[in-house]
Amino acid sequence: MKPQSCVNIKKEWDIVGARQLGRDIAKKVGFGIVDQARIATTISELARNIYLYAEHGQICFEVIDNLEHKGMCMIAIDVGPGIEDIGQVMEDGYSTSGGLGAGLPGVKRLMDEFDLQSEVGKGTRIKAIKWLR
Repeated sequence: MKPQSCVNIKKEWDIVGARQLGRDIAKKVGFGIVDQARIATTISELARNIYLYAEHGQICFEVIDNLEHKGMCMIAIDVGPGIEDIGQVMEDGYSTSGGLGAGLPGVKRLMDEFDLQSEVGKGTRIKAIKWLR
C-alpha cells in the first residue's frame, strides 16, 4: 500500500479539489456510483473538518490492491488543536459547527474501516477505508 496522492487543505476551495480527486480515484478502482458518492461525502467531511478546526492539513489517498482486498484508503492529517473528547465527537447528532451533526459518526457508517487518533495540541489523524465488493 503506497500513497497515491495528497491534497493540501488550506482554503475552502481545496475541499472541492480533494473531493474530485478522491472520486476520480474511486472510479478508477472500480467503485460504483453509490460507493463513489459515499467516498466523496467522506472526503468532504474530513476536509471540511481540517478547514474549520485545524486551518490546514492534508487528505491522502491510497489504493489498496492485494490478494484479499481491493479498495481505497483516505487519510486525513492535521496539526490542529486535536480533539479533546473523542467519545463526544463520535456521538450521533453532535456538532460544534452548527452543521447537521452527521460528521465523524456518519463517516464511520459510510466506510468499512475507520480509525481516529488525536492528541490535544498536536493534531488529528483519521484513516477511513472502503472495500470494493
